[in-house]
Amino acid sequence: MGRAYHSKANVNIIVDSCADFAPEVVEALGVEVVSFSFVMGGQEHADDFWKSMSPHDFYERMRAGEVATTAAVTPGHYLEVFERAAQKGAPTIYLAFTRGLSSSVDAARQAADMIREKYPDFELYVVDNLCPSAAAELLAIEAVHQAGNGLSAKELVEWVEEARYYIQGYFTLDSFDALARGGRIPPAAATVGGKLDIKPELSYDLNGALTLRGMCRGRKKALRAILADFKANHLSEEDLGGTPLPIGVVSADAEKDAKWLVDQLRKEPGCADVPVIYSSVSPVIGAHVGAGMVALVFWGKDRRESLSFTDRIARRVRGKRDEPAN
Repeated sequence: MGRAYHSKANVNIIVDSCADFAPEVVEALGVEVVSFSFVMGGQEHADDFWKSMSPHDFYERMRAGEVATTAAVTPGHYLEVFERAAQKGAPTIYLAFTRGLSSSVDAARQAADMIREKYPDFELYVVDNLCPSAAAELLAIEAVHQAGNGLSAKELVEWVEEARYYIQGYFTLDSFDALARGGRIPPAAATVGGKLDIKPELSYDLNGALTLRGMCRGRKKALRAILADFKANHLSEEDLGGTPLPIGVVSADAEKDAKWLVDQLRKEPGCADVPVIYSSVSPVIGAHVGAGMVALVFWGKDRRESLSFTDRIARRVRGKRDEPAN
């Protein structure tokens, strides 16, 4: 983290644990974290950046058949967080876990409305980050940077609402079992996929929801598919204005594959010295993807440009619908 990330800002930024931060990164940023929770072995645990349980222990328990469950954060919890911020007075932005995967952002917005009624002069914004896991970590890092460079809260909201479309993320899973338990795919499909050694390559759409990019026969082919998408979409240092932005690699107790991915990245033009942030998939997201997930996230091309023709029409219609009437 350079000096700009430590500059005193006039904006208070709140994040949540579903951004899968590396612990040292969230500490360096100095932001408040809303901790999501999960239940395992009949006990509720806070997602505390692996202070209470190591990633290996968590994922070994999942491999042994234990099931972890999650629930959305309540408006009451957000109310406590936002009230503390209001009492301090600095304009505040909460970069919320995407609604494409959780209803928690709705609870945050309910709480924000209550806070605004109680503190009418307090600036509070809740922004859907539209990008899960470590993609949200990259967004938060640069948001802190921009706040340190002097953006006001309102300006930073506008920056985030545009910047979130430039973070690309691709990942693969070791099995479909966790997705099947969560109802995201039929159990029969998970069984067939396992027998045929089918590994998915996934990403997320413009609403932050998971999207399937392809099916690969074997783990190595899935990792190579991730690399191919990186090559096709990563912005060079020149494109980024001469400033190398970090790449994130996150895994669910699959460090060997994560390291292989980084070793291959280092061979790409201009990537030999790019900062790489390693982190572990949080138990909250891990409960839904299972052990063995590996993801690569980076600043890249505008994801809106890859919309299909029909999706472009849908966005145009939606934009007109949301315009105020004359």
